[in-house]
Amino acid sequence: MLKTTQTPNLEIAYEENGSPSSSSIIFVHGFPDDVHTWDAVVRELLPAGYRTLAPYVRGFGPTRFLEPSTPRSGQMVALGCDILEFVDSLKLQRFMLVGHDWGADAALIAACLAPQRIRGLLLLATDYYSSDSHYPLSWEQARAYWYQWFFNMERGRNLLEQDRFGLCRWLWQAWSPNWQFDDETYAQTARAFENPDFVEVAIHSYRYSSGNAAPDPRYASSEKRLADISSLPVPTTVLHGAQDGATLPQASAGREAFFSDPYARHVIAGVGHFIQRERPGVVVEAVLQLARRAQKGR
Repeated sequence: MLKTTQTPNLEIAYEENGSPSSSSIIFVHGFPDDVHTWDAVVRELLPAGYRTLAPYVRGFGPTRFLEPSTPRSGQMVALGCDILEFVDSLKLQRFMLVGHDWGADAALIAACLAPQRIRGLLLLATDYYSSDSHYPLSWEQARAYWYQWFFNMERGRNLLEQDRFGLCRWLWQAWSPNWQFDDETYAQTARAFENPDFVEVAIHSYRYSSGNAAPDPRYASSEKRLADISSLPVPTTVLHGAQDGATLPQASAGREAFFSDPYARHVIAGVGHFIQRERPGVVVEAVLQLARRAQKGR
């Protein structure tokens, strides 16, 4: 069921399923995607008795900024704070958090800022925010991130503005080469790219992470807090597709030392960037394992 809630900066549209009295799981989508990316996962989790909430990220779908003057920032700390403000608006104290792509980076940031509220963290297709301009990249990953450099050019911005549906469809195909999605599946999600702030948020995100755009000053204190965090005390699982054409699987390797609670990472053979769409059962099982782990840790 589509609902809306208001935070300090946004009116956030979100899909909610399950009983309000059940344990909550927040699902956060990435770029270029929307809440429908979780449909198959949610269908399998509902019989297990969970409440699922999937917000449209800023710049996507019916989610809107409240004020024209608010910077259309796509920096990940803004998205992470959006998650915490979203759950605050719903008066949720404890929840599981699942994120993909941008949503994974945002979920990790939210968990770092409020670890005591997170029962478990599932991250899909993430580079742990290593798109930061100071982070070293392999030559292979630099080539895979061509679109990020392209969006730092006016030519890239213009193409995203003029043919966002064609470009984003091409990215789906390139990033998940073994996934045969149909026109209806793409069209259902592509409607979310009609948001009036879609281009501005996306362009700012990639230019900011490349050091070519200014931050939104309202998140300066959160950025400082993040810089001081050396480990995350939240049970965490990472899933990465072996054929991910955007964020290569090696991008999430070797990060165990950052997690002080139980941590697991799995590379899924034959799967590209959109793990939750290509192999929803794998994601469901990872969620249930995290839930069992959190139950034992009570």
